[in-house]
Amino acid sequence: MSLLRSIEHKIEALLEGMFGRAFRTNVQPVEIARKLAKEMDDHRTVSVSRVYVPNEYTVYLAPDDRAQFETYEAALVDELQGHVAEHARREQYALLSTPRVGLETDADLAVGEFGIATRMVRPERGRVGRKAAPGGVGPGETMVYKQAAVPTEAVSAEELGVEAEAAVLEVNAERHAIDRPRMVIGRSRECDIQITDPNVSRHHAELRREGAAFWLVDLGSTNGVDVNGRRQHRTKLADGDRLTFGTTEAVFRAHA
Repeated sequence: MSLLRSIEHKIEALLEGMFGRAFRTNVQPVEIARKLAKEMDDHRTVSVSRVYVPNEYTVYLAPDDRAQFETYEAALVDELQGHVAEHARREQYALLSTPRVGLETDADLAVGEFGIATRMVRPERGRVGRKAAPGGVGPGETMVYKQAAVPTEAVSAEELGVEAEAAVLEVNAERHAIDRPRMVIGRSRECDIQITDPNVSRHHAELRREGAAFWLVDLGSTNGVDVNGRRQHRTKLADGDRLTFGTTEAVFRAHA
């Protein structure tokens, strides 16, 4: 991407983010489709001769936003799946199975906000092409968007001219600064925050900063993630929240 194009994208995202907060509307299908394609692009994995992308997508909607699709939700899901498949074909991406899209309700989201979780899953034998049951798609990485009067892009605190709050994750008496938009937690040495616990998956969870908020997302780990004693797939964090990865406890501090 050229420098000029990069600057144009940042200016567009800044303006759209501002309008989004001032004129919040219900989520529109065209915006969901646009962000599904963006999530596919953002989660590419380059192999030796192919570029793989996620084949399962879960769209999280506020209750009122999902209610507006009640009369034609099945048709909408089919259309979104077709859009995702066509985007993969156009970009010559490789899929492990026919792409699947599911809609879920999340009461933590406000009207006009929606989240997208992605997973790259190898289908079980005998289940290829079989439609997943509602709620059967576990979330991977989740990106939260806000619907605006014009198409939106995720806007960082820095792009809005707001100083991002410092935050840390305390693990085994060690403090890890959350200084990037995405930080992976797991047993692998490749992780941003490594936890040497055999009950922790290699890539267990992700800390994600969206504006001034911090989110914790389970990356399909074997033993899951608990927040304050409750199993969570995706949750917004608050200062002092106690997190459990495997048998290891951690504390989220919103202020370093």
